[in-house]
Amino acid sequence: MGKIYNIVYRLILLIMLCFMPCYILASTSVKASLDSAYIIMGKQTTLHIEIIEDISSNGILPINDERIDTIIRPIEIISRGVLDTIDLHNNRRQINQDIIIQSFDSGLYVIPPILYIANNDSFKSNELALKVIPVPVDSMATINEQANVLEPNSRWFDFLPDFITDNWGWILLSILIITGAIIYYITRKKEVLIPLIPRKKPIPPHELAMQQLSELKEAKLCEKGQEKEFYTRLTDILRVYIDTRFGINAMEMTSSQIIEALNSNEISKEPNKYMKQILETADFVKFAKVRPLPEDNTKSFNWATQFVVDTKPIEQQDPEKETPQKTVELNKQK
Repeated sequence: MGKIYNIVYRLILLIMLCFMPCYILASTSVKASLDSAYIIMGKQTTLHIEIIEDISSNGILPINDERIDTIIRPIEIISRGVLDTIDLHNNRRQINQDIIIQSFDSGLYVIPPILYIANNDSFKSNELALKVIPVPVDSMATINEQANVLEPNSRWFDFLPDFITDNWGWILLSILIITGAIIYYITRKKEVLIPLIPRKKPIPPHELAMQQLSELKEAKLCEKGQEKEFYTRLTDILRVYIDTRFGINAMEMTSSQIIEALNSNEISKEPNKYMKQILETADFVKFAKVRPLPEDNTKSFNWATQFVVDTKPIEQQDPEKETPQKTVELNKQK
């Protein structure tokens, strides 16, 4: 009997030895480690999770759930790295996960096992210890005074009411529409009013000169002993007339330059003799302070009038208006 039990025991042991490698290969393992088991309060460290499993396994790490923001209350999860998979061959793979953690409370903390769920089963990693060292404070150091309140950088639109900054687009559009309507109204109004306003017919240069000469005569400056003012106004009237009639800038010319310019024009070449007499007499009165005789004043005025009459444009008669008059004369002769 002893020999039989010995043989059965050996058979069972042999069978277990044959199936044990398959069991080992098929098992799933979870391992956790820290970059540093000691950190200063407020600093960060990395929690490494290593999972070795069969390629056919389909598991999840609950710690990767975005809704979980702490491992335990003092240890916060800052960020999670991307899962990194390494092929180990023999239908095995390794999954690596890095998690950045941080703590603001000093003390020694035990990180519980990391849970991994696969094939309707759960696997746990090893526990870890993390010591958070408080920030060293020098009690002998000088305590600085409280800093002053800083003024924020302000911009011009910060002073506008909220309803303007919130609706500036609609307000700008309204202003543009109103401005366009005003411009359109003014433009249309001008188009309507312009035909109703009669334009003043420009006075021909010779007519304006004759009017001014008539006003000068009525002023009777020579009778009042104001010969210098008389000749000044007389020559100014003629200078303006020459400028507007012939395009000669007589207001900026001397007497001799005016005479020379008029001689070069066929219309004013013959009447220029009157202008020469007037300017010579005026220069004597204004610059040499010579007092002319009353006859000289009358001649100068008459010469000015004659100069304007002789140089005014010749009016051309309309042939259509001449035809009826000629017809009437022919009828009378008949």
